Amino acid sequence: MPRPIVRFAAVAFAATTAIAPPKSWAAEFVVQPLTIAEMKAVFGQVESRIVVPARARISGTVREIRIHEGDQVREGEVAALIVDDKLALQLNAADAKIEALNSQLENAHLQLERAQQLRTSGTGSQANLDTARMQFEVVTNQIAAANAEKSVIAQSAREGDVLAPATGRVLTVPVTPGSVVLAGEEIARIAPGPYYLRLSLPERHATEIVQGSDVLVGGRGLPHSAGGEAAAREGKIVKVYPEIADGRVIADVEVAGIGDYFVNERTLVSIPVGKRTVLAVPSGAIRTIHGIDYVRAVNDGTEMDVAVILGETFDNDGKQLVEVLTGLHAGDRVVTP
Repeated sequence: MPRPIVRFAAVAFAATTAIAPPKSWAAEFVVQPLTIAEMKAVFGQVESRIVVPARARISGTVREIRIHEGDQVREGEVAALIVDDKLALQLNAADAKIEALNSQLENAHLQLERAQQLRTSGTGSQANLDTARMQFEVVTNQIAAANAEKSVIAQSAREGDVLAPATGRVLTVPVTPGSVVLAGEEIARIAPGPYYLRLSLPERHATEIVQGSDVLVGGRGLPHSAGGEAAAREGKIVKVYPEIADGRVIADVEVAGIGDYFVNERTLVSIPVGKRTVLAVPSGAIRTIHGIDYVRAVNDGTEMDVAVILGETFDNDGKQLVEVLTGLHAGDRVVTP
C-alpha cells in the first residue's frame, strides 16, 4: 500500500509543477548591499496650527446660537447672539435725555435771539447777550455728549453679536441658548488651520529624527477600520521640538490635503528612525512555488533555483526591490526576466 501512495504524490507534484511554466529569463542582477532607511510605524494626531476662540464681548444671556460643531464658518460671520436687557433700558433713557436737551436747546435759542434783538435796539446789555450765547453753547455741547453716550450704548448692544474671528471649522460650542455669560467668555472654538500631524515618539529615537525627512502617511482610519486601506501619501517632518516630555520626543509632519481630516483624528505614519544595510533583488526575479519563494542564481555558469526568505519591498532609483533575509550573499548573480 505505501508504494502507490508515494507514486501518486510524485505524479501530483509533477502535475502541479507543470501548471506554472518557468519564466523567460534574460538578464542578470548582481546582489550588492544597499543602505535603506529603517521605518517605524507610529500614530500621528491631526491638529490645527491655530485654534482661536469666539468670545462674548458683553455680558448677558445667550439668545441664539447660529453655528454647531463641525460647521465651516467665515470670518466675521455671526456665531451667536447675546442680549442684555439693561441696554434697552439705557437706550430709552438716553433718548429721553436727548429729547429734554433738545427742548432746552430750543429755549436757549429763543433767549439768544431775544438778547440779540434787545442789544441791537440798544435796550439790552452786552452781558445778557453773552449769557444767552453761553447758555446756548452749553446746551448744544450737552446734546453732543448725550448723543455720544447713546452711541456707546448702541455699540454695546451691537456687540451682542458674537463674530467668528477666522474662517475655519467649528470644534466646540460649550454654551447653550439661555446660558448667562460674561464678557470675554468662550462661545465657540474655531480651527482655521493649517492642519498638520503631531507625532510622539520614544526618547530613544530623539537623535535619529531629522527635520526635513520624508515620511509615509497611511490611509484614514485606524487599522482594521473603515477607510484604513486608502493609499498612503507622502509627508515631511517640518519641526522637531527640542524639549522631551514624559520620555517622548515631539515632531510635526506636514501633509498635503489633510484638511478634510477630523481634528485629533489619529492615523498611521511611517517615519525613518535609522538606516540599515540589506541585500535585495528585483521583484520580478522571485518565483513562488508551493508557498516557497525562489530566485534563479548563476554559479560558475550553472543556473539553479535558490530558496529565499523575503523581507519588505522598497523602491530604489525607481526600481522595485525586495529584501532578501536569507539564501543569498553579496556578489551573487541572479537571473531576472
